[in-house]
Amino acid sequence: MLTIYCGGKKMNRRNFFIKLLIVALISTVLVFPTTISSSDIVKSVKNKKSILLEDPPEQFDLRDVNGENYVTGVRDQGQYGTCWTHGVMASMEGNLMMTGNWVAAGEEDEPDLSEAHLDWWNGFNTNCNDDDPDGGGLDPHWGGDYRVASAYIIRGEGAIREIDSPYYELETPAARNDPSYHHYYPMDIEWYVAGEDLSNIDTIKYKLMAEGVIGTAFCYSDSYIHDFGTYYAHYQPPSSTDDPNHAVAICGWDDNKITSAPEPGAWLCKNSWGEWWGPEEGYFWISYYDKCCGQDPEMGAVSFQGVDYEPFSSIYYHDYHGWRDTITDISEAFNAFTSTGDGTMVAVSFFTSEDNVDYEVKIYDDFTGGELQNQLSSETGNIQNYGFHTIPLSSPVSLDGGEDFYIYVSLSIGGQPIDRTSEVPVLLGSSKRVVVKSDANPGESYYKSGLTWYDLYDYDFSNPSWDESANFCIKALFGEYVPQVPDLECDGDLSWSNVKPGGEVTGSFTVENVGDSNSMLDWEVTQWPEWGEWQFLPISGTNLKPEDGKVTVDVTIIAPQESEKEFTGEVKIENKDNPADFEIIQVTLKTPKTKIFNDLFILHLLRELISRFSILEQILH
Repeated sequence: MLTIYCGGKKMNRRNFFIKLLIVALISTVLVFPTTISSSDIVKSVKNKKSILLEDPPEQFDLRDVNGENYVTGVRDQGQYGTCWTHGVMASMEGNLMMTGNWVAAGEEDEPDLSEAHLDWWNGFNTNCNDDDPDGGGLDPHWGGDYRVASAYIIRGEGAIREIDSPYYELETPAARNDPSYHHYYPMDIEWYVAGEDLSNIDTIKYKLMAEGVIGTAFCYSDSYIHDFGTYYAHYQPPSSTDDPNHAVAICGWDDNKITSAPEPGAWLCKNSWGEWWGPEEGYFWISYYDKCCGQDPEMGAVSFQGVDYEPFSSIYYHDYHGWRDTITDISEAFNAFTSTGDGTMVAVSFFTSEDNVDYEVKIYDDFTGGELQNQLSSETGNIQNYGFHTIPLSSPVSLDGGEDFYIYVSLSIGGQPIDRTSEVPVLLGSSKRVVVKSDANPGESYYKSGLTWYDLYDYDFSNPSWDESANFCIKALFGEYVPQVPDLECDGDLSWSNVKPGGEVTGSFTVENVGDSNSMLDWEVTQWPEWGEWQFLPISGTNLKPEDGKVTVDVTIIAPQESEKEFTGEVKIENKDNPADFEIIQVTLKTPKTKIFNDLFILHLLRELISRFSILEQILH
């Protein structure tokens, strides 16, 4: 053992290095505080935490964020009841400015989306309702709200650009669709409520800072709005029974803004009555404590997020009118679709009716015997805020034209949102309502009760007029077609030796799909040697996916009757949809030499041995 002297004392090598390590650690503790004290470290951690949990600023204005403007110009709705279309487009336009997606799409000037097209083609009015073409509904220019708008947008009707359907031509509807139109789609639409005690107001503020302008609604009345000289401020007491009648857009806030409310604090809002209105050229303030603004669950604060130019080539849906109601005691549902052409599903969408919902999405290829089968893709996650959500598929699903597919959605709380025949307010929260009919067909939407799937078409609602009109709000979103190509791979050894002629031998090899993640392989054993009798189990297979792993093929052979011979050949396995994709397994089988004895030779040999060794003769006798 190495001996080390330290301070005149002898110690072994192990003890020396242990003590050296202790000295190094103590030195580190003593030296580092000269540059970084423990209080500095704690302070640094606290500062980082304060950044993450920092309260929103007392004042915020999207028109001036470090010198940048994220609000489009003030519009003028004129004499029409189209304020709700302006609230929607102000939010979508603001998000396009925040993300830069308007410029990225090659558009010029500031974002400007068409309120007129939404007004005419929303699907809830006498001009357009595919579920009830000859029926009633809202009058164009005089009805709608944020849910009406969301249904129109998420089924791909809009939003389109102002130049595609300009507002100054509102009296005459533009074409419903045209190859020249540019469509913009929000990946998410979220609804927020500040709460009576404003406990959730920071959520609205954070979303405004991150996602841009937020749509809202309030009850405009001369008795609620006050002229403070340099600004207008609105406050409707919560005790009022008046419902919202006007939609605007939240663009900022001021915690110290004085209104008629008992406490200060107000939202900066953009109106749609032109720049001439009010002391602030079309802008005004609404109190945090207003009855409706930031409070109404359907229109108090609505954020359109992730707005992008035509992210999907086609959208499959059954819920033409979007979210009209919620069946609260149903958590599992699926919609059945048939692809109209070759395509690749890249995302799904659905609504949630509550905050903090865990979801599970699965795509299936078959629904047989009351069970969903052949899972193609899946996603799980959590959604913090209720509303509409688009979930990209990490494993896109490619489908051929005419192929059936099924989208399953499970939601942890809140139930499943549905479309159904419903009463729609003539304008926002108006007490005057009209019935807008929805339509459904058997075999479109299913819900699970216990262990059994049931057709929603047969669901008995409390109001019989809703029966046979409901569908779940589950959509399939397709992008550019990307074929999912399977790739055949086989592995194994078919080699035998010393096989008795006419004897039976067994072996095996494996078949696997090593192609694209959601591809399906149909394979078959197509060739084998002509000698012997062959049996393969199985001899073919269908819909083999990469995640299925390897399939074992058992091989049984009755050997030929010929002896002292080596038999060779090949077994060929093919991709049935692509004969150029095949595998070859080499085969060898050997039979032994037959032992033929010549009796005369053996007798002669024995005689010779006996004559030489007399003892053998004695033994034989």
